[in-house]
Amino acid sequence: MIRRLLMIVLLLPAVVLAQASVVLLLGDSLSAGYGLDREDGWVWLLDQRLRQAGLPHQVVNASVSGDTTAGGLTRLTSLLERHRPAVTVIELGANDGLRGLDVQLIRDNLSALILQARAVDSRILLVGVRLPPNYGAAYTNEFQGVFQTVGETEGVALVPDLLQNVAEHWDLMQPDGIHPTDEAQGRILENVWPALEPLVRATSGSGS
Repeated sequence: MIRRLLMIVLLLPAVVLAQASVVLLLGDSLSAGYGLDREDGWVWLLDQRLRQAGLPHQVVNASVSGDTTAGGLTRLTSLLERHRPAVTVIELGANDGLRGLDVQLIRDNLSALILQARAVDSRILLVGVRLPPNYGAAYTNEFQGVFQTVGETEGVALVPDLLQNVAEHWDLMQPDGIHPTDEAQGRILENVWPALEPLVRATSGSGS
């Protein structure tokens, strides 16, 4: 019995390290890799980038095509309990905007997602998107401002536009005009990496 207890105690640091080395991605089809092979998506490329950088983190991609901020709220609690992520990337809101949902509701849901992740001491990256111009200037501008407002109010790192330098190039978009092609995934990673890298390095153990 004593030997068994000693083994458990010795294993505890390894368990904590494993938990602290998870990057959880809570997103929609833009991160789930809609229309792409798994190895072509930007989240897969992120996993490779972490390995190349010598960072110990494991990427858990919990993105679901069609998900909304409300849907994310129903899933996040169990994901946090299961993975105890060191870093949580919140990439939701696009489907809310495409449905024309109230901007205040989107703002409230994003804030609630951040509070949930913060409750388990996870560092947070909020990732925004832009809507197509056919939704009207008033709504699209208000929608885009949600991410900046929430990022500043909650004091979290922010990527203002996941598809910067992608969505405006039709050759980098799938025929639906909403989802990027495999050729665009590297650009998407470069949009995310500058904001994500400091969070990951700060939770790598050495912080270097």
